Amino acid sequence: MPRARKTQIDLEATPYYHCVSRCVRRAYLCGVDRFTKQSYEHRRQWVEQRLYFLASIFAIDLCAYAVMNNHTHIVLRIDSRCADKWTEQEVLRRWHSLHRGTCLTRRYHTSSPTFTSSELTTLKDTIAVYRQRLQDISWFMRELNEYIARKANKEDECTGRFWEGRFKSQALLDDAALLACMVYVDLNPVRAGMAHSPEEAQYTSVRRRKRAAVNRSVQPSGLMPFASAGNHHFGESLPFDVSDYLSLVECSAKRISGNLLSQPKANIVPMLRKVRVSFDSIINLSQHFERACKGAAHRGKLKVVENK
Repeated sequence: MPRARKTQIDLEATPYYHCVSRCVRRAYLCGVDRFTKQSYEHRRQWVEQRLYFLASIFAIDLCAYAVMNNHTHIVLRIDSRCADKWTEQEVLRRWHSLHRGTCLTRRYHTSSPTFTSSELTTLKDTIAVYRQRLQDISWFMRELNEYIARKANKEDECTGRFWEGRFKSQALLDDAALLACMVYVDLNPVRAGMAHSPEEAQYTSVRRRKRAAVNRSVQPSGLMPFASAGNHHFGESLPFDVSDYLSLVECSAKRISGNLLSQPKANIVPMLRKVRVSFDSIINLSQHFERACKGAAHRGKLKVVENK
């Protein structure tokens, strides 16, 4: 039986979550329909653009993603401290970029708004609700999936369910689980045979990060940045060095693609030692993370895989 979403999101335990949505239709979310030969590849860009837009509105950071033929993988980080610092005007500006709001919230932006005491109380309560929604993964995924479903239904000239049901949410309880899950998400296209290397894997976060690294713009806009070596500010960046992470993804991709002699580069050994997960375990998890880690993921579950 599915668990209530509120029991799966616990910010005291972790701000990081792995979310998966699967399409219910034979025609797929993206890709080419085998029967009609119609291409839906353009929908990948819909998903990617919507992800970056929502990340700019919500107090939720986009850590990793991969847009596959019939499903999406996303790693998100909730930043409640950021949302709590927003002014009331900022909360309404962000919410109104998604929805019209109420008569009271729209009046708030007029030149000289006047409110009765009861209206002011209602307004403040509404702003508090919006502030909470803007740091809620369920609302983030709702704004993503409903938007894509409506566009796809309109294009297909049909109605009805587009996604299987509720998106899957998985808590990533420590740095080891976060690292393994991000590698798993970024290498989805390589594992599925859609790309031979991370650079070729279109509509993934790792492709953007690799391109930014080549252009010497180490951190691409829109994605949560990695910590720079010796400059890790907790809560503002991912707890790994960007060059170390990209090297790990590259080595893992080579092993997945059949190069069994591929070994970890020297620079990623300290990172793996820090999170206490071996390279062979990362390779295993980069292919079987969801199957190996049912429910919340943490180092203890990763060790089970490592010891097999």
